[in-house]
Amino acid sequence: MAAYSRGVDAVFKALADPGRRALLDRLRERGGQTLGELCQGMDMARQSVSKHLAVLEAADLVVTERRGREKLHRLNAAPVTDIVDRWVSRYHQPRAHALADLKHVLEEPLDDNDFVYMSYIRATPEQVWDALTRPEFTRRYWDGTELVSTWEQGARVSWDGHEDAGQVVLESDRPRLLSYTWHTFTPAWAEHVGVDEELRAKLAAEPRTRATFAIEQVGELVKLTVTHSGFEPGSTLRGMVGEGWPHIVSSLKSLLETGSPLPLEQNDPFDGVSTAIG
Repeated sequence: MAAYSRGVDAVFKALADPGRRALLDRLRERGGQTLGELCQGMDMARQSVSKHLAVLEAADLVVTERRGREKLHRLNAAPVTDIVDRWVSRYHQPRAHALADLKHVLEEPLDDNDFVYMSYIRATPEQVWDALTRPEFTRRYWDGTELVSTWEQGARVSWDGHEDAGQVVLESDRPRLLSYTWHTFTPAWAEHVGVDEELRAKLAAEPRTRATFAIEQVGELVKLTVTHSGFEPGSTLRGMVGEGWPHIVSSLKSLLETGSPLPLEQNDPFDGVSTAIG
């Protein structure tokens, strides 16, 4: 509990500074920016921008990745989502303006094509791995979705009993890393989840994407980082996963920590979207 409180304190401290909020706005407009790009148009020295980014990283509001010699920065909505779940859900105030507006701003899909979402879960890496790969878990937090595979590299993945030759495991390193291609949007899938033909056709016309789950022990917690990549510009699926993954990961976290997934009625902004991306 003390560690959780320190994390919440770090988030509020990070958000208290207008310069740091401006940097979050910049990353909301376009993810994957370098330090140099973020400095452009900011009324502060490069060293100050770097210090502000360090505070945002420490609060997990910004996540980074290396691509060659560049360090790219992305917005991470999970800490704010956790705060909203703690107070808004607890006191049944779904229209609480300040937190709801902040949640909406930070969870808008990034313009950068890759979607990245990170959450800290009080569990073991093995438990998180099992939650991602065992159908008796996925059906509980993923609105009934069942994933079945041997989860070896190259193995096929079936989605709710629908065999898909194109959906395969790309990387498998239990319990640290799992990556697989996203499924084909077939008429059978659309009928199963209640998606109309017009939307299905748009999704089916897009290139196949990839979902990657990185699992890392951090003290008593596990950091789960979900990266969904491979979208083309203007992708319809990209907008859907930007709403679907926060609900799915938050429900997985709730299941592992409390024994129960999040009730759908408390997540009406994502109701149906998590099923649609599955």
